[in-house]
Amino acid sequence: MIAPDPGMIRAAAARLAGHIRRTPLLHAPALDAVAGRRVWVKAEALQHTGSFKARGGWAAVSALTETEQRRGVLAYSSGNHAQGVARAAKAFGVPALIIMPRDAPAIKAETTRALGAELVFYDRATENREEIGAALMEARGLTLIPPYDHPQVMAGQATTGLEIAEQAAEVGVDTADVLVCCGGGGLSAGTALALADTAPDLRVRTVEPEGFDDMARSLAAGTRVTNAQRSGSICDAILTPTPGQLTFPVLQARAGPGLVVSEDDALRAMALAAQHLKLVLEPGGAVALAAALFQPEACAGPDVIAIATGGNVEPGMLARALARGPAQSSASAKS
Repeated sequence: MIAPDPGMIRAAAARLAGHIRRTPLLHAPALDAVAGRRVWVKAEALQHTGSFKARGGWAAVSALTETEQRRGVLAYSSGNHAQGVARAAKAFGVPALIIMPRDAPAIKAETTRALGAELVFYDRATENREEIGAALMEARGLTLIPPYDHPQVMAGQATTGLEIAEQAAEVGVDTADVLVCCGGGGLSAGTALALADTAPDLRVRTVEPEGFDDMARSLAAGTRVTNAQRSGSICDAILTPTPGQLTFPVLQARAGPGLVVSEDDALRAMALAAQHLKLVLEPGGAVALAAALFQPEACAGPDVIAIATGGNVEPGMLARALARGPAQSSASAKS
């Protein structure tokens, strides 16, 4: 398989029309004051199913043949990709089986079940989801829709970049870093491909949590590296062992250096988003905003764009973020 070209991205956008929200590009002066520049927030947390994953799920399911749709699909996900695939599968009448880690937030499992998907749980620290999936696909004849290393999934996520290019132009921003919460790199790579074709002076930067920064380290090393651990972060939505085979070359060619943020700063970004944007984020969906707010030296220019990728957060985690409040960043506190 190869990464999507502009034609595939435009075709995905056409299939998504009417089924995916054109999420807003939000702005709040209070966030500008924290960051020391204008901060624009692409609110994918307001997308169907609460994350950008609805785009890739719809793009992939809608591209299946009738035979593939009849047999059903399989996906592995901690919850956001699961919901995106399950929503699309339900709309097309396609059976969906999701392999989900046991430590995934309960709200994500419940919502995925409500969309009609069958769930199979595994221990991400001791079991391999790909091996489990391969056995189930062979037994049931299912078609795999992986969370990032898939051309149609990447093409669907790339529609986020198409919207950013249009919305940035509408507010007069033609040069900026676009910070993207990054797991395997589907959204980052898709957005980079879309921007290269429509707004080449908007540069993608991946953002990951401390301890799970395989993409940032891979970009620095020039080759794909693996995280030492696979679980143990509150940013469950973006924990992957290593960058994707399809996504990494795209980002190596088109993205700037990766960024890394602390869990504390992700929680503070969640609090600021709730206070000033009235936007609910999950920790993994807030790391790009955290980098935009608390790492002012990382980006040049008067503007920065951060994609708030998901808002499927359990009440206890949201309460934890709000209780901590938008205090100074941990990086600033150490200086």
